[in-house]
This record gives sequence, structure tokens and C-alpha cells, in this order.
Amino acid sequence: MNRKKCLTIAVAAALLVAAAICLYFLAGHHYLTLRDRNGRLYARYRMEEGDSFSISFIHSVNRLPLWDIYEIHEGKIYVEACKYGNFGAGVQSDLNPGEVMSFTEDGFILITGIHQDRSNMRYNIAGISDHMLELPDGTLINLRELCGKGAPVWFNYEYLIF
Repeated sequence: MNRKKCLTIAVAAALLVAAAICLYFLAGHHYLTLRDRNGRLYARYRMEEGDSFSISFIHSVNRLPLWDIYEIHEGKIYVEACKYGNFGAGVQSDLNPGEVMSFTEDGFILITGIHQDRSNMRYNIAGISDHMLELPDGTLINLRELCGKGAPVWFNYEYLIF
């Protein structure tokens, strides 16, 4: 192959790589994704590093609200805190190292400092009340209406191109 042809191929390859990099950064975003057991997308919500969201529901035993509070760190979902009205079946009562239990002004129990990876976490949308997803901007999403009663839903933080 002559030198001019090699240079042309090298320039074309460099342009293709540059275009692919631009497309990657311009076309895609990170999202909190909600999927069914087969991987079908129920919904996606744009999220950035450091954003937080919560899932709340009425506890089936003590009939009081419970909030699980999550944050995006290093491209993963971490549970950071839990707020609930009273102890009961399945509600944390013992602290792990680094966790702190306190009481809010409205009398709820608040556990902070949890910081456990919950990527690919699953919720079963069942129980006596609706599960509500609260997004960083305060928008509330009723997961029973979105996914269906009794539906298992997997939550992940994904980079998607649309």
C-alpha cells in the first residue's frame, strides 16, 4: 500500500473513533432504571452522581410509613438511610458499625450511615399500601400504578443511549 493511502485510512479511522466518542458523550445519559424479571424497562429517570431518591410504603405490621433512602455513588446505588415509625418485623433494630440511630422532630426513627451497595435491588410491589418512588426533584411515582400490583421490580443505575 502506498503512503498516501495509509494516511487516508489512518485519518478515516481517527475520525470514526472521534465520532464514536462524541456520540457516546452526547447521546447517552445515566438513569435510574426500573425493569421487570425479563429485563423489560418499566421506566427510566435521569440521575447524576450524588443524586438521592427514596422508596416509601406503609409497613404491613405496624401500619406506619417507612422510607428507604438511596444515593448514587461511584456509578452504583447505595442505601444511605432508613426512616420509620416503629420497630416491627423486618425493620432494623440493631446497628451495624458506622450506623447512627436518632429520632426526627416528628417522632420517627432515623438510621443513617448505612452505605450499603444495593445495585440490582429488587422490590416486590405488594403489601397494604402503594410503594412510592420519590425522585431528586420531589416527583412522586406510584410503583403499583407503574408496574402492577405484586410485580417484582429491579432497580439499577445504567448508562443508556436513546
